[in-house]
Amino acid sequence: EQPAGTVAAGPEPRPLPGQSPPPEYPRAALRSGDQGTVVVRVEVDATGWPSGVALVQRSGSRSLDRAAMQAVRQWRFQPAVHDGTPVPGSIEIPFEFKPGN
Repeated sequence: EQPAGTVAAGPEPRPLPGQSPPPEYPRAALRSGDQGTVVVRVEVDATGWPSGVALVQRSGSRSLDRAAMQAVRQWRFQPAVHDGTPVPGSIEIPFEFKPGN
C-alpha cells in the first residue's frame, strides 16, 4: 500500500499528482457542443519530462485533440523504472471531454 500522494515506480511512467492538471475545455468546442474521448501516448524521458506526444485516438474535434496534447506536454511524470534505474518509457492517457464535466 502506497502512502497517499506517492507514485509507485514501475514499468511505465505515471503522472505526478499535482503536476498533471487536466486540459482546459476549449471555449469554442464548449459553445458548439463538441465532445469525445481523446487518447494520447506520451513518451517520457528518464527525468520525468515528456519527450514526445502523439494522438492514439482522435475525438472528432481538432480543438479537443489539441487541448489534450497541449496539457500533457506540461505534465511531470514519475519515470518508468527498470532494475531500479529510471528509464524512458511511454504511457497512454485517455481524456473524456463532456460539456458539464
